[in-house]
Amino acid sequence: MLKAAVIGLGDISKIHLAAIQANPYVELTAVCDVDPKCKAIVPHVNFYEDYEAMLAEEVLDCVHICLPHYLHYPATVACVEAGVNVFLEKPIALTHKEGYSLVELEKKHKHVKICVCLQNRYNKTVEVLNEMVESGHYGPVLGIKGLVTWNRPKAYYDVKPWRGKMKYAGGGVMINQSIHTLDLMQLLGGDIDSIRGSIGQLLDYEIEVEDTASAHIQFANGATGLFFATISNERNSSVELQVTFKEEKFTIKDSILTRADEENKKIELATDDRLTGTKFYYGASHAKLINRFYQCIASDSDKYTHVKDAFMSMKMIDAIRQSSEEKRRVRMEELN
Repeated sequence: MLKAAVIGLGDISKIHLAAIQANPYVELTAVCDVDPKCKAIVPHVNFYEDYEAMLAEEVLDCVHICLPHYLHYPATVACVEAGVNVFLEKPIALTHKEGYSLVELEKKHKHVKICVCLQNRYNKTVEVLNEMVESGHYGPVLGIKGLVTWNRPKAYYDVKPWRGKMKYAGGGVMINQSIHTLDLMQLLGGDIDSIRGSIGQLLDYEIEVEDTASAHIQFANGATGLFFATISNERNSSVELQVTFKEEKFTIKDSILTRADEENKKIELATDDRLTGTKFYYGASHAKLINRFYQCIASDSDKYTHVKDAFMSMKMIDAIRQSSEEKRRVRMEELN
């Protein structure tokens, strides 16, 4: 029986807790949060207000880090240096430079596993689409489009002010709502040569972070990408991810992968499992990824999403930001 703990009992922790408690090979033995009232969330396990005390007192196989962004890096370092495997919510850090430090930490502590929660990689639609890209059957990818048009009310930032501050969140719509889309774009498109981006605010929320971002991406293989994300939409619309080849076009929308035939009629190829409730946009692959990671711990496998795999999306975010600030195209190799 593997022993698990969760640090941070905010919104996303509910999905992690449910996945842990549903796994017959994993025992939730401890949780940690600075708010003592959170003890009531999971009353029958050891509760801590300090994760370093928890690491010192508990014998753990894995810790889930579900903290605000600015605490991801220090909490991960503490767990890894204590020899405990980590399941880390996105983003890996506040910036790509801080993220690179985690890449180096991962290299240094080869006996400790760090799995990054980029769960949309494990959606059925993405898995099928990625297989098509990797097969080469349709030729080279020519273009990739990623659209995220969501809504976040001002109350979203008022209730948790850290979300609107750069020093705590590391950004807005890019790092918070659309990092999964950026990750999938680079997963399908491959290495990136350069990015021309623009970020800004369409809403009068008096926050420091961007609420809207767009970018044109030049991939090293010659393909191009269009990225657009905003939280200024009237409601949360379906994320759209589209990959075009010379003769074919594949689109993921409303959790369905479709192919457009010669008459532009949509043919369904795969459908994702869906999450019920108001947090449906999280997708339903958290548990799939969590269970897979515990299998990797048990079998000492490395077939999970490593920090080095998640690093590129952090570079993309910082490149878009730098491009917007400097009003020019930024090559990935020259990123500050």
